[in-house]
Amino acid sequence: MPGQNLTRAEAAARADLLTLHSYDVTLDLTTGPTTFATRSTIRFTAGTVGADTFLDFVGQSVESVVLNGTSLDPAAHWADSRITLPGLAAENELVVEATALYTNTGEGMHRFVDPVDGEVYLYSQFEVPDSRRVFPVFEQPDLKAAFTFTVTAPAHWQVISNSPTPQPVATEERSETPSATWTFEPTPRLSSYVTAIVAGPYDAVRDSVQTRAGTVELGVFARRSLMQYVDADNILDVTRKGFAFFEGEFDSAYPFAKYDQIFTPEYNAGAMENAGCVTITEIYVFRGKVAEPTVERRALTILHELAHMWFGDLVTMKWWDDLWLNESFAEWASTVAQAEATDWEGAWTTFQSHEKTWAYQQDQLPSTHPVYADINDLEDVLVNFDGITYAKGGSILKQLVAYVGREPFTEGLRSYFRTYAWGNTRFADLLAELEKASGRDLGPWSAAWLKTAGVNTLSVDVETDSDGLITSASVLQTATDQFPTLRPHRIAVGRYDLVDGALVRVGRHELDVHGARTEVPELVGLPQPDLLMPNDDDLSYAKLRFDERSHATALAHAADFAESLPRSLVIGAFWEMVREGEVAARDYIDLLLACVAVETHPTVLRTILQTTKQIPSQLITSATLYCAPGHRAQTQRKVADALRAFAEQAQPGSDRQLQLVAAFARAAQGDFDVARLRAAYDGTRPYPGLQLDQDLRWTLVSALAALGAATDDEIAAELARDDTTAGRERAFHARAARPTPEAKAEAWRLAVEEDGQPNAVIEAISSGWNRAGDQSLLQAYVPKFHDMLVPVWESRSASIRERIIGKEYPGAFYPLGLASPELVRTTEDWLAAHEDAPAALRRLVIEKLDTARTAVVAQECDAKRG
Repeated sequence: MPGQNLTRAEAAARADLLTLHSYDVTLDLTTGPTTFATRSTIRFTAGTVGADTFLDFVGQSVESVVLNGTSLDPAAHWADSRITLPGLAAENELVVEATALYTNTGEGMHRFVDPVDGEVYLYSQFEVPDSRRVFPVFEQPDLKAAFTFTVTAPAHWQVISNSPTPQPVATEERSETPSATWTFEPTPRLSSYVTAIVAGPYDAVRDSVQTRAGTVELGVFARRSLMQYVDADNILDVTRKGFAFFEGEFDSAYPFAKYDQIFTPEYNAGAMENAGCVTITEIYVFRGKVAEPTVERRALTILHELAHMWFGDLVTMKWWDDLWLNESFAEWASTVAQAEATDWEGAWTTFQSHEKTWAYQQDQLPSTHPVYADINDLEDVLVNFDGITYAKGGSILKQLVAYVGREPFTEGLRSYFRTYAWGNTRFADLLAELEKASGRDLGPWSAAWLKTAGVNTLSVDVETDSDGLITSASVLQTATDQFPTLRPHRIAVGRYDLVDGALVRVGRHELDVHGARTEVPELVGLPQPDLLMPNDDDLSYAKLRFDERSHATALAHAADFAESLPRSLVIGAFWEMVREGEVAARDYIDLLLACVAVETHPTVLRTILQTTKQIPSQLITSATLYCAPGHRAQTQRKVADALRAFAEQAQPGSDRQLQLVAAFARAAQGDFDVARLRAAYDGTRPYPGLQLDQDLRWTLVSALAALGAATDDEIAAELARDDTTAGRERAFHARAARPTPEAKAEAWRLAVEEDGQPNAVIEAISSGWNRAGDQSLLQAYVPKFHDMLVPVWESRSASIRERIIGKEYPGAFYPLGLASPELVRTTEDWLAAHEDAPAALRRLVIEKLDTARTAVVAQECDAKRG
């Protein structure tokens, strides 16, 4: 049996056979707390009369299947995830009635009960293959159709879909709660994965925007108990700016009838580009003051999903091979929009600091893959939502723009949208439009950049005479033995000198790099600068190394750059050197602390200080995971002291102050730090200008819990103050962070052994569990982690199993310092003994092993420093 998988070959054969016309989907959301009734009426054409095919459905049961008026026995035709359909006619009508299951994993139809008021909230999440969990469907992106949704739900609910919401019609009462039915207008031709149903007593703020096609209604939705925190004015302002920018850039009117953005609970991603009905994680509803990078990130997410309305929804990939293009384009387009149409003019520095750090990290894992991935089946695509697909792809598109020029690139995009609207494409279709617009043959370029893996390293080789004048200069390009491709790069080389204590750019030379050595004759005869910056302005995607003089200047004077972007390039370059065992972690920490003292770009500061879902804190990871064990305690004390002092000195009420207080709370060590955190928490010594809101209270109580200085009663009291979804998740985190064997055992039981926790709760527990200053607390879980891998993989959904396996590896991602040669050997032994394990499982384990190996290499380098 196929299980729930679908191969590319099967999808291609089905697409060759079928042409979809329409779906009429009827959902009854009033039938109970665990299931709902679903009915699909599908009209389609078959190219071969008498051929067989199959429909997709994952649910509790199938009650009836009627094909062209003939009933098919569900017991004989539905197995696993497929309903077999024999003997097709030229024109077909298929009616399937079934019972579907709610989930709490963010897959299919997620059901959530608000602890504040007991109200039920539903939302769908269909990417990659989960519309089949809500209605019977031909689940693949190139079988587009028009969808008509009819939904029965409690009458006091909102029901939102891709088309504008109609007036509901009261239905016959079958319970104490009155119900109503909403029948939506048919959608344009869409792939099923971008359709959506959101239902519940959501509150809304409504507005409109003028577009090329006329007035488009806008909506911002959230749960009733959360709506007071939604800063809709900011969200709508970013949205309007995005509409104006993208319509102008693409020379194409917004393609849908309305645009709603719904903040949804327990979300398993950042957001989803459902056509005209975008769902967004509630993390972006701010209950208190948040760091500026989080506000910027929300704006980027809004623009990312809006860009998808054209690139992804209007024009859609034919198969998941081109997922990279879908996401990479939205990464590039949203950053361009943010830099050129909003107040975040430093968006490309944000991109370099965060997105490209993620990309370089992912691209150096053993599981790295070409940006254009060979996606053979759904299991392949599920593990490819990674830093290659998003961040490296976006970086390569930025390089492509530099390579062909912005104007030809834009004209190619415009022609692409005009030509392929409402259709499905492959990357070759976009490439052809860009070639026509630019006059460049992009075949070799795309082969080198998109169909090979790995990251190149660029450096400048320079020779001087006795007067310090450059006699020869070349850009050197290297690659690894495993991925030896040398790529074409359009880059700039920057010349920087120390002038009155500041490291300022005194010259810039842009050029095309080909092969292992590219001469830079423009530098010959000039005085050797204090620093030569390869890939100045971050035009290309490559790691950087420096000539001897530049290396010494960068290490000693990174904090003295006049601007954040070159400083961020240096910080990123030395981060890679630490990870590769070329620079001692403690030397890098000195560089970082000097930069923290002066850094003004919020995201560069965050990348140094804070761990995100994609990348670990450079500072905390260097002090705990990459520092030699014999020097770790002293180094952690040094970092905590510095962060405590920075937090005290920061401007009251500033974003910098907030980030530094949070970082100090994460790095705190010992009784003195406990006393400072306690005084901030109980209000006896607050940080001036920093409001002790609920989120900051949780930050402080979690820090105290991790240090063994917060009791169960205190955590319970904090939860009583904030008995909300966010509060419950933060309480799970705080309890799991406590440095006792009992706390770690309970956290492990809840996240790993007990099935049924929502995805957001598992993340909260796991991040707290991994927060252990005493690494011996997690040592016992090294064998337990490896023993649970196969059972968890076989018993949990894709979303849950990846979270458990990704988050519960003891100490390799969250910066703890547990990574050791012993951990490496244990994981290597597991892989050797499980060569027949599913490839996707092995990939996750191999990635975790590599993080441990990287840490050991860094520790050995740091130990040599003495």
